[in-house]
Amino acid sequence: MTGLAAGQAPATGRSAPPGAVASGLPSQSWIEFNGTVVDIRSFDLPRYLAVLPLFSDLSRLELERLAQGCHLRRLARGETLFSVGQPCEEFHVTVTGQVKLYAVSPAGQEKVIELLGPGASFAEALMFTGQPYIINAQALTDSLVLSVGKQAVVQEIEQDARFAMRMLAGISRRLHGLVHDVQAYALHSGMQRVIGYLLRDQTAEDCVSGEVITVSLPVSKAVIASRLSLTPEYFSRVLHELEAAKLIEVDKRDIHILDADRLSRYPSP
Repeated sequence: MTGLAAGQAPATGRSAPPGAVASGLPSQSWIEFNGTVVDIRSFDLPRYLAVLPLFSDLSRLELERLAQGCHLRRLARGETLFSVGQPCEEFHVTVTGQVKLYAVSPAGQEKVIELLGPGASFAEALMFTGQPYIINAQALTDSLVLSVGKQAVVQEIEQDARFAMRMLAGISRRLHGLVHDVQAYALHSGMQRVIGYLLRDQTAEDCVSGEVITVSLPVSKAVIASRLSLTPEYFSRVLHELEAAKLIEVDKRDIHILDADRLSRYPSP
């Protein structure tokens, strides 16, 4: 995302580009994009919106209009973006960092529903229902989140039906992912869920190449275990079993996959 801001040095008397964020942010508003330090007070919102699939077909004028209904939020690690019961009048995009969506049982048990890294959007469908949030969102790391107001989205839908179709496509992809998760929880063993998670970004060619593949866990093992509907203890036992079978090596949050092909077929010979 290098170059998505107006500049790489403090602004000294210059005006921000159209749609840039000029206020509502903490005084310390420097972040890093792909190794480049940029000032989010002059972050070019229209240009960032243009790289998101949902908005990629909009003209610069449309993007600038949409940007007027957006705002950026810096979240410290552990800070809450929204909670159950709060009004939902916007949807969100993780720009940097990691956000978790989670529910809490009456007994106080936490269930992680989804982990959202850079570029991931969430709460689009709920925004249109007029209902409050039904889950919680919390930053797992220092994060930057873009929030897109409902009124700005409705305005674009009224002007271009194709925009509504793109929103429906995005919501459908999210629903498909949730259905896939339910199937995995119901039909796959805990071992299969962990293996599926480790190999989630690998292609068939990767599995037969014989090269060591390193998967870096973006969050703690306990959070990933909750995402997979497993206890942290069971998740650790599975990793130890796979390590004993010489299929992986565990180095803190780095999981080195020694034989992706055998791992994909485990416990079959």
